[in-house]
Amino acid sequence: MATAWLQSSLRGALCRQLLLTLMVFSFDGEACRKVIFNVPSKLEADKMVGRVNLKECLRSADLIHSSDSDFRVLDDGSVYTVRAVVLSDEKMSFTILLSDTKKQIQKEITVLLKHQRKVLKKRHTKETVLRRAKRRWAPIPCSMQENSLGPFPLFLQQVQSDAAQNYTIFYSISGRGVDQEPLNLFFIEKNTGNLFCTRPVDREEYDVFDLIAYASTADGYSADLPLPLPIKVEDENDNHPVFTEVIYNFEIPESSRLGTTVGVVCATDRDEPDTMHTRLKYSILEQTPKSPGLFSVHPSTGVITTISQYMDREVVDKYTLIMKVQDMDGQFFGLIGTSTCIITVKDSNDNAPTFKQNAYEASVEENTFNVEILRIPVEDKDLTNTANWRANFTILKGNENGHFKISTDKETNEGVLCVVKPLNYEENHQVILEIGVSNEAPFTRDVLPRLTTINRALVTVHVKDQDEGPECSPAAQYIRIKENSQVGLKINGYKAYDPETRSSNGLRYKILHDPKGWITMDETSGSIKTSKILDREAVTSRNELYNITVMAIDQAGRSCTGTLAVNIEDVNDNAPEILQDYLVICKPKMEYTDISAVDPDEPVHGAPFYFNLANTSPEIKRIWTLSRVNDTAARLSYRKNAEAQEYIIPITVKDRAGQSATKNLRVNLCDCTHPSQCRSASRSAGVILGKWAILAILLGIALLFSVLLTLVCGIVGATKGKRFPEDLAQQNLIISNTEAPGDDRVCSANGFMTQTANNSSQGFCGTLGSGVKNGGQETIEMVKGGHQTLESCRGAGHHHTLDSCRGGHMETDNCRYTYSEWHNFTQPRLGEKLHLCNQSEDHMPSQDYVLTYNYEGRGSPAGSVGCCSERQEEDELDFLNNLEPKFVTLAEECTKR
Repeated sequence: MATAWLQSSLRGALCRQLLLTLMVFSFDGEACRKVIFNVPSKLEADKMVGRVNLKECLRSADLIHSSDSDFRVLDDGSVYTVRAVVLSDEKMSFTILLSDTKKQIQKEITVLLKHQRKVLKKRHTKETVLRRAKRRWAPIPCSMQENSLGPFPLFLQQVQSDAAQNYTIFYSISGRGVDQEPLNLFFIEKNTGNLFCTRPVDREEYDVFDLIAYASTADGYSADLPLPLPIKVEDENDNHPVFTEVIYNFEIPESSRLGTTVGVVCATDRDEPDTMHTRLKYSILEQTPKSPGLFSVHPSTGVITTISQYMDREVVDKYTLIMKVQDMDGQFFGLIGTSTCIITVKDSNDNAPTFKQNAYEASVEENTFNVEILRIPVEDKDLTNTANWRANFTILKGNENGHFKISTDKETNEGVLCVVKPLNYEENHQVILEIGVSNEAPFTRDVLPRLTTINRALVTVHVKDQDEGPECSPAAQYIRIKENSQVGLKINGYKAYDPETRSSNGLRYKILHDPKGWITMDETSGSIKTSKILDREAVTSRNELYNITVMAIDQAGRSCTGTLAVNIEDVNDNAPEILQDYLVICKPKMEYTDISAVDPDEPVHGAPFYFNLANTSPEIKRIWTLSRVNDTAARLSYRKNAEAQEYIIPITVKDRAGQSATKNLRVNLCDCTHPSQCRSASRSAGVILGKWAILAILLGIALLFSVLLTLVCGIVGATKGKRFPEDLAQQNLIISNTEAPGDDRVCSANGFMTQTANNSSQGFCGTLGSGVKNGGQETIEMVKGGHQTLESCRGAGHHHTLDSCRGGHMETDNCRYTYSEWHNFTQPRLGEKLHLCNQSEDHMPSQDYVLTYNYEGRGSPAGSVGCCSERQEEDELDFLNNLEPKFVTLAEECTKR
């Protein structure tokens, strides 16, 4: 049987005293089951003998006593020796008395100690199996005191195996503290099984050692299975509690109420948890400043709270607390730890701003604005440059007209009073303002009774007089004029006045802006006249007033401007107008269509409108009918048997005052499913000319008439007739199809001529007909297709030959005419032209116009000096000898006359 080391023994005197106490009870005891312990012949002091099950005998026992003073019994039934005991006989017995003093019950248990003297023998080598008695290889729990003072080696307990009754057993151990760190802390006696500790142990480093005990014979066989042997290190209060922070920093508003949580402090203890060694209690050792005491700490949780609501940051803004924590639940012998707690009092708006004085004065000249007139300082004890300190100024009274504005200077916290709207000395010589001031943050101080948070002061503003110009007041003045009034209608106009004299004398008026130029103004009186008939519908927005900008000027040249708002009263001068011009009705899907009208006049002269068919053919009236939809619309319906075609339907619309208008409405009654089908069909069937196309056509017609007029004038001039000079054909008739260099005109396939260089005129292709000289301009009529004026052949006071105005060769294939046409057209005209050319400006015959010029050879330095030529001919004239037959015939016919 395993035994443990024994604690302190009870003294014999105590046992005798208990026996005397038990003798007071007068009742009979009841015996329980006998318990037998096998023990060695010699028992040391404070050694455990065994354990008795006391609960099985008397569960409610509150008094336990041993009949033998050499033995003591613990509450859990463990039996220990008080002193060393030697068994002289093989047997020894004593009694354990159990008593229940409340129920007066007593029972006893007989304990028998046996000692067997047997000679232990060694296991024979032929024995393969050890013969064992009932297993008893189970030690009681063992513990040792932390930081024990010894003496070392310190005996802990004895380990024994029941196999030791028959065989020689050797004991050994392993585990942490033996063959693991910390090494050699424990050892066991091989023969006796006594377990020893060699040095002190720190529980915070090792709280338990789990050893394994082994029992084996001399030849190495295991007498029992390995036995777990836990050794618990009993805690000693050897660690001071420590706060988690060396210095705690907390903040709390100065306006905090009673019981407000400031913060929580916390400490730890390395000793064994859930014991008195780690049961901590918190307290405040010291507060700085000491008075008044404002804080307390919960002893168990470490929560710091306020115990007063009269903290004032302006008096004390920071508190320092020395915190203490003690284990052993705060008992005087407990270990102590300390820490510092700094509590900063945060500012609250518990001080209202105040004016330094109750009344202020300032002055300002009239008609000035956006100027600073006064700075108002205030005092506030709260923290500077915070919302609790910054001031908000308000004008409580006296600023009903909005002349003043007050703001805060962010740097100085002063109120800055400004004039933002001009003051008038004639209206008010002085203005009294009531100024209020408060903070940006709301007032938070809880005081009874509640004090007002707005401080007030009076400011008297003196207005200084100025010599000022005219005043246009009111700035906008209204008059009424009826629409379509006669020109020259006189009406009272705009009036300004001198603020000093309150009179309009000496002022002049002038219109600065009149949108339509309908009004004139008298310079002296400001009255107006209509210069044109007023049309209300011509105003941009018909419902708005017709505004005229007016200037009033005094004798010193100072001025003001105002607005004359003319309300043009409407008259019924506009008939309603139908909005639609062209409508498509799909037959038979659409049985009708709606038409609507508008009237630009006022509603009193407008709707309801009355629609009806104007005087039209009976066919239209038979097919089409009108019915009312609403005040501004009517419904146009047709009969079922109406043919699908386009109709012109005249419709008259009349307003409530009888003003009417008739409009021819084009209605396309079409066999379709959607109106867009008929619109596309009508566009493909014919082209509808717009106004610009019609204008282009008219301009073309006018141009044609001008061409014809020029032609007629040429014919009339030719009737005066002169003979063509005989030698004209030699110099003035140029071959038409020459291909000589320098030709600038090309005849196109359509009979028109284009000029490519050195000439800016264009005309019809053909042979030159007749030319009329008139002030240096020659008109040349073409054979076919009209006439054209050649600007390149004009010159002031110069004469030109036909050769100088020739247009180059002609495309004979595309521009050829029959001989009869050419002869009939040119013969009378050429004669008349030559006759005119042979006269001077006074219509007298001249010998210098038509003369015969002979060819002077190539490269002649002298050019042509005829009156019809102003430049030297550079081309060779040999082609005149090779004229085509038609031109030869033409020349012959011309010379006959």
